[in-house]
Order: sequence, then structure tokens, then C-alpha cells
Amino acid sequence: MHTLVNSRRVRHLNALPPVQGPVMYWMHRDQRVHDNWALLFAQVLAQERKVPLIVVYCLDLEAEALTKRQSFFMLKGLEEVEAELKRLNIHFFLVLGRSDDALMELVDVVNAGALVADFNPLRQHRVDLTFLCRELMCALFEVDTHNIVPCWVASDKLEIGARTLRPKIHKLLPEFLTEFPVLQKHKFRFVTEHKKTNWKKVYEALNVDESVEPVDWIRPGEKAAHKMLRQFIAHKLSSYDQKRNDPTEDGQSNLSPYLHFGQLSAQRVALEARKHNLMSISTKSFLEELVVRRELSDNFCLYNKHYDSFKGFPQWAQISLKVHSKDKREYVYTLKQFEQAKTHDPLWNAAQIEMVTTGKMHGFMRMYWAKKILEWTKNPDTALKIAIYLNDKYELDGKDPNGYVGVAWSIGGVHDRAWANRPVFGKVRYMNYNGCKRKFDIDAYIKKYSPPNHLDD
Repeated sequence: MHTLVNSRRVRHLNALPPVQGPVMYWMHRDQRVHDNWALLFAQVLAQERKVPLIVVYCLDLEAEALTKRQSFFMLKGLEEVEAELKRLNIHFFLVLGRSDDALMELVDVVNAGALVADFNPLRQHRVDLTFLCRELMCALFEVDTHNIVPCWVASDKLEIGARTLRPKIHKLLPEFLTEFPVLQKHKFRFVTEHKKTNWKKVYEALNVDESVEPVDWIRPGEKAAHKMLRQFIAHKLSSYDQKRNDPTEDGQSNLSPYLHFGQLSAQRVALEARKHNLMSISTKSFLEELVVRRELSDNFCLYNKHYDSFKGFPQWAQISLKVHSKDKREYVYTLKQFEQAKTHDPLWNAAQIEMVTTGKMHGFMRMYWAKKILEWTKNPDTALKIAIYLNDKYELDGKDPNGYVGVAWSIGGVHDRAWANRPVFGKVRYMNYNGCKRKFDIDAYIKKYSPPNHLDD
């Protein structure tokens, strides 16, 4: 394998060798040009064979079910990707339709000699890769450029929690947490009548939920992501450990939308954070969240096919929650009441309003938010479905392993331990209003996210 890219980042998914013809990179989860191991690997293959390099993004609107908020953030980032690729003599295709059909057709049209794909542990992507592995007549490679330590290298099994994955990750960091090579201007141009994406037509073709509007507090794209990273390291990283769990403080990195869409590499973030003060408590705390916790989420989704259902919870939690599924709930709310922030709890309502209006929810509040959905619905199955629906609809980083695992931790004890038995929750960890009151100024948080008119009936 090629020394430019660590061979353990790459999996050759079929037995076919690369042949002459353009190399195609299927950009999916990692929507950036630089700091991208998959694109670097694809360029090495193309340069060795003296052939063009093509990047393709497949926009399957039905499968992704994006909102206007999410789709605009993603597409603005992809516009920037196309412009930067053009500067580097790499052709970009954006195609509408199912990934499997679109890729098969494009591979045939350009007579591709190899296809390189991002790694994504989520269900539909694994199904698409399985199909391509069976049907493609050219070499198929998968590269994990989302994680610092490739998911399949970090562990070959479902991990119990951070305590079992952490030592494995730390042992491998010296091998994988390295500086990126620079993507070169490609020497071999792809000749085609297709000159540039008609972005106006792409936006017009969108069939998305128009009710979830884009937000203006964050700008999409690789350049904006690096600017946000620089601001975080300069102004927030030193106090991260003290402020990150206080929802009234602007102490978090705000990098999650960029990491979710792959507009920013987690490895780049880690490299820059390590330059700050590696031994500080804040830097260690941030790297724990960025590296261990994020990669634990990918581990869960890759090795647990029920990552978004009750069956994915640990056995102790399933048994305990079933025993308490018929417990009397003091309050029971509908999806509509949750969505419109119409509960009796002003703190929960504020968290829901934060998510609906800003596209994000403070990490501490997201735990409280999900646990209260468990407490105020008729059973854990319903609670899980409601939490995932709301998270995936309103969060800029929805439909992400971190989101699925965060909800599963809150409702189903995933990566947690059994606690004292109590009504409704069983042995799943409990959180309450008074506990939040002891940790931060809840009145300030509630005041900041008071109900806007559009959430009223």
C-alpha cells in the first residue's frame, strides 16, 4: 500500500485490482478538500496510473430527508468544495438520486478504474457499499477519514464504553495522529462536456422541509470551519473544562456541524488543540470528547445494527425499562406538544426552543432533554422515536452517530452503568430539575430561550 496514506486507514472491499481509467472518489460523509485521507488516497491511485481524478457527491433527497436548514448548510459547503477542486484540476460531479444507482451509472460513463469511498457506520451507507462491492466491475476501496484512529483498527467489536475503548485509542494515536500531506494540483485533467454544477437548479430541485429555516449564527464551508476552530482555540479552549457544562456560558467549540458534514477534520482539530497546551485539564477534556467519545459513537453504530432502536440498549437496561414500562407517568405528552415546547417544565421547553431556533442544543441540556422525554412518554420505544425525530429534524448535526448514541445513553443506558432502581427509569441514570439548578443558573437559560411566537398554537 502507499506510504503517503497509512495502509490501515484503507480497506480494499472487493478482489478487483485498480485498472486504467479515472479514479473516482465518492465523497459522502467527509465534504472537504483538504485534510482528507480518502481524497489523498484517491489522488495517489490516480497519479500512479497517470489518470484523471473525479469527485462525486450523490444527493439522495428521499433517503436523507434533510430539512432546509441542513440541506442549505451542506450545499453551501459543497459549492466551496467544487470551487477548490477546480483550482486543483479535479472534476466534481453532483448527481441527484440513489447513491447505488447513480454511482454505478457514473462509473460506467467515465469508465472508472477504481472507486474510493468515505467510511460511514450508518445503516444505509453500509447497504450501499455492500451493493457496490457485489456489482462493481472496478476496484472498491473504503477509507476512514472521519476518525483519527480508523474505526475498524480501534476495535473489531462493540465496546462496553469509553473505559474499554480509551486505552486502545491512546495506544494507537502516535501512529495515526500525524500531519496531513498536501493535496497536489492534479496533473491529469478529466475531459468532459460537463463544466460546472448548476447550483440554482440543485436548490430548485430540493424537496425538503421548508419549515426548518437555516440559521445565521454559523457559516457553512471548509474556510468558515477553520475560522471557527481558530477562534475556539484562541478564546475558549483554556476555559473549556470549566465552562463546557454550563448552558449559560458560550464555552463549547460549536464545531459539531462542521464535523458532522465533514467540512472540518477531527484530526485537524486535534492537531491544533495539542499545540495549545497538551497537559492542561481543558485540552485533555476537549480531546476526550473529540477523540474518544466521538469514536466510541462510531464503534457503537458500526457494531450494533440496532443503534437507533430499543433492541440496541444493553440487556440490563432493556430488562429494567420493560419492568417499569407500565409505571404511572405524572405527565404524558404528544410529539406535537414536545415539538412546540408545550410541557410543564420551562427548563425543558427552553432546551427545545434552543434546538428549534438555533439548530443546536447545549450538550448538558441534551441529556436532560432526552431523559425527560423518557419520563413523559408512555414507554421507552416511543421516547426513543420522539427524541431521534426531533434531534434529526432540528439539529444541524442530526442523523449522526453522536446523536444516536447520545439519545441511547440518556434513554437506554448505552455506555453507562446500572443505577439505583426507580419508577419509569428503572436502573437508567436519572436527571432532574433540581440537579440542574445546582449546576447552573437555570433562570438565565430559560430567559435566553423564551417561547417565540411561531411555537405557539
